[in-house]
Amino acid sequence: MSTHTDTIYALATPAGRSGVAVLRVSGPHAAPALEVLTRRALPKPRVATLRRLFGDDGVAIDDALALWFPAPHSFTGEDVAELHLHGGPAVIAAALAALGAQQGLRLAEPGEFTRRAFDNDKLDLAQVEGLADLIAAETEMQRRQALRQAEGELSRRLESWRADLLRVLARLEAYIDFPDEDLPHQLLSSIELEIEQISETLGQELTGRAAERLRDGLIIAILGAPNVGKSSLLNKLAQREAAIVSSIAGTTRDVIEVRMDIAGYPVTLADTAGLRATADEIEAEGVRRALGRAEHADLKLLVFDGGQWPATDTETTKLIDDESLVVVNKADLLPQPEPIAVAGRAALKLSCKTGLGLEPLVKAIAAAAKGAMDGADLLTRARHRAAVSEAKAALDRSRVARQLELKAEDLRLAARAIGRITGRVDVEEVLDLIFKEFCIGK
Repeated sequence: MSTHTDTIYALATPAGRSGVAVLRVSGPHAAPALEVLTRRALPKPRVATLRRLFGDDGVAIDDALALWFPAPHSFTGEDVAELHLHGGPAVIAAALAALGAQQGLRLAEPGEFTRRAFDNDKLDLAQVEGLADLIAAETEMQRRQALRQAEGELSRRLESWRADLLRVLARLEAYIDFPDEDLPHQLLSSIELEIEQISETLGQELTGRAAERLRDGLIIAILGAPNVGKSSLLNKLAQREAAIVSSIAGTTRDVIEVRMDIAGYPVTLADTAGLRATADEIEAEGVRRALGRAEHADLKLLVFDGGQWPATDTETTKLIDDESLVVVNKADLLPQPEPIAVAGRAALKLSCKTGLGLEPLVKAIAAAAKGAMDGADLLTRARHRAAVSEAKAALDRSRVARQLELKAEDLRLAARAIGRITGRVDVEEVLDLIFKEFCIGK
């Protein structure tokens, strides 16, 4: 049952001119608000019904589809009314004014509808975060992951861990509270084994970062000597003039970033300053930033100049590792047609001028993104990772604790840490941070 006594309303679709706009009303006065606005009895629950809307002055506003969702069978768990009206600014303004003129109604704050869904146990915190990610999803793979989380896949896994912890804790407390009872001698050993197994499971979850990386996107740094075509490559991949291209070496001084979708995976391409020793203070700062970006990138595109072959660029060569793709641009100037390599690493031939090799490079980037972002882990946020890390640390302490009471307390702390992810315990301090991510109307 909802504990909220006020009724909120807001536009649930983006402001501006559109074919259809949706107004949402939630709370105990939703039913009379809809009846006043339409001057008709409530429509059948969950049946879209054509209704004319009227202002408080009796002037008709629009013909709209009205939907009625009685509690608790609604998104928020409260009585909810929705109006699907024409999306002209004047129509929207008149409908909002008509709702605002009614007693007991107020405009919703950002995320307040979703907050009420949480308060009324329609969603837990992990599902709320999944819903926020679903709204913000830019690529197909982000959408799929966010939908799984919004539908409770992460919550179910977390609850399974928490249930296991509580079961082990109950057995341990029985062992502590009833030492004189005829309990199995191997009970304590089995408890120790289960604690170890749960700790290992949490550890395995923490080793994967695919889910978090998919949510945030893969960071790809484009690196190489000046004038090898890094900015041209960025523009080719982005399919627009994102960076200035010039034959003058050292044109790029700062890091230029472009967010894009490659095969459904989100990536951020970063064009960087050319790697070389320089007395120019500004260019030297650009080189420092380029090397810093290389250090923190998930993937490096190391670009060499096909017009100066074999490669002699030692600054770029020493960055070759397992998280890099070697690219030789200006391949149309290469003196040899056969496959080439740099420092023993096979290179992809590319010509930003002719487009040669661009498709194989995109496929190689997509394969790297798939390898980095496809995984069984479900922790999408730093908050999740911190809570699971805290739970594992508590379990590790429990494994070595000599006093059974301390062992039990650490089990309680582990279960509590897991519970905070879904909002079962101690979540007041994170609620505002989570719900402010939503727009008004959601």
